[in-house]
Amino acid sequence: MAPFLRCLSASVLMLACALAGAQLVNPQPSDDPAAVPVWRKVHASLFEGRPILPAPAGMLQLDVPSRAIDAAVVPLAIRVAVPASASAQVVKLYLIIDANPSPISGIFQVTAQAGQTQIETRVRVDGYSFVRAIAETSDGKLYGVTRFVKASGGCSAPPSGDAALAAAMAGRMSLQISGDPAGSEPMVAQLNISHPNHSGLAMDQLSRQFTPAHYVRKVEVRQGSALLFAADVDFSMSENPSFRFRFVPHGADALQVSVEDSQGRRYAMQQAPPAASR
Repeated sequence: MAPFLRCLSASVLMLACALAGAQLVNPQPSDDPAAVPVWRKVHASLFEGRPILPAPAGMLQLDVPSRAIDAAVVPLAIRVAVPASASAQVVKLYLIIDANPSPISGIFQVTAQAGQTQIETRVRVDGYSFVRAIAETSDGKLYGVTRFVKASGGCSAPPSGDAALAAAMAGRMSLQISGDPAGSEPMVAQLNISHPNHSGLAMDQLSRQFTPAHYVRKVEVRQGSALLFAADVDFSMSENPSFRFRFVPHGADALQVSVEDSQGRRYAMQQAPPAASR
């Protein structure tokens, strides 16, 4: 799915959403989520019209506030629980925010063992919107949950701090790990990335020019050959994006973090394995 994200520029998506959005102004929680024009376009393009089944109870959970305190920094969590004995496991998660200029906000590879996955992050929400989490299982089925968020202007909000300092700090990362490496439960990692994550839609208040888009595009965390976390994201992620995820340690190799942004810049760091960091 990464080529799909890369081939559609923000300007094309903005136009498509503007045309579709004219058909449904100020959506409300009582509206039919399946009838939203933007979602119908995404469903047809990204999922080729495959049916989105209601998630069984307890399988897929999407936590997001119904009203955003700050539309540029909206906390969001996706949780998946599938018994390890189940015939099909979740292999990919999709995050769709209908009202955003780029509605396909994130695609996450699910690699956690023991049938449990939890991804937490912070997103921008540009207007009253349905927010969707879609889980794809190893047998090709799609399951979805939908929440409604009241927000305004998250993608066009100005940076929260000094732009020059944010640019100088771009690419600095920290990775905090908690949990028992020898325990039966997956460990928890918190990855923080310093990056302005400019959407290209915010106007510089001094120059009155739009700040060019510059945002984190790809994130990977590996331990040896094992992939622990992977995300293909866009400017729907908030400034200084962060990701909290679960993982199962794989031996004594260091954890390797790699990040690529929309300007092709690459950043990397490594972290001692969980057992060595205790």
